[in-house]
Amino acid sequence: MEPSASSPVTPMLAKAIDAVPEPDSLEGGLSYEPKWDGFRAIVYYDGETVEIGSRGSKMLTRYFPELTEAFARLLPGPCVLDGEIVVRSGVTGGERLDWEALSQRIHPAASRIEKLSVETPAMFVAFDLLASGDESYLDRPFGERRAALEALLDGIGDPIHLSQTTTDVELARTWLTEFEGAGLDGVVAKPLASPYSPGKRLMLKIKHHRTADVVLLGYRIHTSGSGVGSLLLGLYDSDGTLRNVGGASAFSNVRRLELIDELAPLVMRDDSGEVVAGETERSRFSSGKDVSYVRLNPTRVIEVKYDQMEGMRFRHTAQFYRWRDDRDARSCTFDQLERPIAYDLSRVIL
Repeated sequence: MEPSASSPVTPMLAKAIDAVPEPDSLEGGLSYEPKWDGFRAIVYYDGETVEIGSRGSKMLTRYFPELTEAFARLLPGPCVLDGEIVVRSGVTGGERLDWEALSQRIHPAASRIEKLSVETPAMFVAFDLLASGDESYLDRPFGERRAALEALLDGIGDPIHLSQTTTDVELARTWLTEFEGAGLDGVVAKPLASPYSPGKRLMLKIKHHRTADVVLLGYRIHTSGSGVGSLLLGLYDSDGTLRNVGGASAFSNVRRLELIDELAPLVMRDDSGEVVAGETERSRFSSGKDVSYVRLNPTRVIEVKYDQMEGMRFRHTAQFYRWRDDRDARSCTFDQLERPIAYDLSRVIL
C-alpha cells in the first residue's frame, strides 16, 4: 500500500544500544547517521497539498506554515519523506539545535504560530524516502531508499536538508562526540539491506551516557495513584540556589511502593503535620497535567544517568542509578556536569 496522509505511516523506530556497532555486526552492513533531536515527522506531498504527520500520526501541518510552503514550492514531485523538524539558533559559524525554540512552535493561537514561523523558522532534515511519484519505497532496502532520496533532493536548498550518512564506523564514533556540540542526540545505525518497517525497532540508536550526583527534591505519585511515579532532582547553582533540573522515573511496581516507605522520613510537613506539596512549572506540554509533588527535605543524594543538558535541565528523563549517602547535598553543583565542545550545526547538515 502506498503511504499517504489518508493512510499515515507509523515511523520506523530504533532500539537503544550502548556503543556504535561494527558495520559487519549485521548481515548486509550498516549505515550511520546523526541522531537529530527534534520532532519526528512524515511529510506527505501529493503534488499540490502538504501534510506533516507526527510520530503518533497526528498532523503537525498547522504549526509549521513556513515548511508547508517550502515543501510545496521546492519538492520536485509527489513524495513521502521521513525526517526531523528542528529549529536552529546562534550566529553563523556557531549554530546549534534549539529544542526550547522548537517546543514553543506548538501553540493553539494561529497568530502566534505565524509570528514564530518568522522569528524562529524551522527546517526539515530528511533521512528516508517512503514513496516517490505513485510508487511505494517501503519494501526497498535502505541503501536503495537513501540513494533515491539523495537524487530527489539534490540541490533543493534551505529549509529542506539531508542528514549525513557514512559506512565508516570510526567516523560515526567521531560524530557521536563532536556533533553533540551542535545539539544533536547521538548516532543511528541503519541496516542497509532492511526494508522500511513501520513501528518496528530495527534501527539502532547510540546516545550519550553520563552520570551526575543530584539532590532529591521530592516525588510525584504514580498515575495509578499508588507508589512513586517519578523523583524530582536538583542541583545548586553558583549563587547557592537549589534548582530543579528534571526527574527520574521508570520504576517497577514493587519498587514504586518501596520508595514511599524509604522516603517517608524525608517528607516535609507543616506545623499541623500535613504533607507539604509543591508544583513544578507548567509548559504547553503539561498544561492539562497534575504538576504537584510531595516535597522532601533536600538532604539525600542520588546518582543518575543522563544523556545531555538543555540549558539548566536534563534534556530527557534521567535514570536512577544508586543512592549516594556518602555525598553532602550541598556539594551537588552544576560544576560537575560535562559540557560538550561547541560544534557548528551547518557542518552537520547537507
